[in-house]
Amino acid sequence: MQSSQHAESTAADTGDPGATGRTGSGTGGAPGGAPPAHVVVVGGGISGLAAAHRLVTAGVRVTLVEASERVGGKLHTGEIAGVPVDLGAESMLARRPEGIDLARAAGLGDRLRPPATATASIWTRGALRPMPQGHVMGVPATPDSLAGLLSPEGVERIGRERDLPPAAVGDDVAVGTYVAERLGREVVDRLVEPLLGGVYAGDAYRISLAAAVPQLFAAARGHGHLLDAVDAVRRETAARQADGPVFLGIDGGVGTLPLAVAAAVRAHGGTLLTSTRALGLARVPGGWRVRTEHGVLEADGVVLAAPAWTTAELLAAESPVASAEIGRIEYASMALVTLAFRRSDTTGLPEGSGFLVPPVDGRTIKASTFSSRKWSWVDKGAPDLVLLRASIGRYGEEEQLERDDADLVRAALTDLGAATGLAARPLATEVTRWIGGLPQYPVGHRARVARVRAEVAKLPGLTVCGAAYDGVGIPACVADGRRAAEEILATPTLARGTDHGAGQ
Repeated sequence: MQSSQHAESTAADTGDPGATGRTGSGTGGAPGGAPPAHVVVVGGGISGLAAAHRLVTAGVRVTLVEASERVGGKLHTGEIAGVPVDLGAESMLARRPEGIDLARAAGLGDRLRPPATATASIWTRGALRPMPQGHVMGVPATPDSLAGLLSPEGVERIGRERDLPPAAVGDDVAVGTYVAERLGREVVDRLVEPLLGGVYAGDAYRISLAAAVPQLFAAARGHGHLLDAVDAVRRETAARQADGPVFLGIDGGVGTLPLAVAAAVRAHGGTLLTSTRALGLARVPGGWRVRTEHGVLEADGVVLAAPAWTTAELLAAESPVASAEIGRIEYASMALVTLAFRRSDTTGLPEGSGFLVPPVDGRTIKASTFSSRKWSWVDKGAPDLVLLRASIGRYGEEEQLERDDADLVRAALTDLGAATGLAARPLATEVTRWIGGLPQYPVGHRARVARVRAEVAKLPGLTVCGAAYDGVGIPACVADGRRAAEEILATPTLARGTDHGAGQ
């Protein structure tokens, strides 16, 4: 894996980035032998890679610039005790097609794998308790199976929700505020918070229902009672879902996906420049100029797929309003502690794929995944070992990441021991920090994104995409990258001479 990343960092086939202007070779091209349009993609996470892939398969010449030494962003594989393992996101939602489709297009279709077990727990009130079924992001449809997770009073409160007067959610509302008012604060603190925390590392009492759980928000606007809204979402989901797993991973790690997409982009003539920071952006007659630390790129179009802080800086001169809005997007940071144990030392480990932890219980870790149980490829790759990982850090807990690696490992082991009885010392450990890893979607986020898109639309040949806008999961990021590419392809100066049907 390290050799692949190094190859990626030297994939600037043209040498000096300043040499990659509007002229040069590439796939496709305009009629009469004119050179193909040139688009610069800033940011090599999965959104930028998805945009680049769509563009090159439509006949556009693409240069992707990534500030770090590798592509992939939070999709990253490494090794622990000689075993390949994901050190970032480890699965993707299978019931949205975009991530799966991109994996297949990149040649990974035969390596898609469902989890070996889908059972999970919540560690709360001093015990691991089964994750309840039939919920929508922790919001239950009924009080059934919640005994132990909630107090008797909390369970009884849920059953009285339909006795309350109907409530309107308005244009937006915080998930925690709305659910606590309808079902009681216990439901938020012990069910909704750990599930939302696993996705956003955020605070349920700040996170937007409209942005984070849009299906439930839409249903709540049509139903005065929350339980009725949850029932409606469950029925709609059941009606449109085919049989199959909810999530899929990739044999070898989800972190192999960006490398495969990058290889596909290069195979179509695209250029990837890692360790290349974009420093400035300016409109010029007929297109754009992107200034990097290694030279200047002239482009007919630009896709900004970088984190919000970078995109805000690049847009400051050309769209100060959009820049200001994007610059207000906040992020949470987190750390993953990956641990390898002798299998013989973990005989008492509970069944299932792992557990979530409500912040109200005051633990350091917010979740743990039993990787060797969850993924058959991890298990087969290390038959004598058991790999676990724990995540630490939520919005507002940045001080956790200031602890040194050894301290984070000790904290993870302490909580794992309390939750599972695991007393063994690990053979190997790996701490991975994701600083500014997860954008936050507070109340009003969708309105902010709409304002950003309206301002950016005033700049022909420019668009933005990424996790900061319409979803943090892999399928959502891939979908946003493809949307951005389609917007660029529709730009009149690019639309002539490109094959829009390619790569569909």
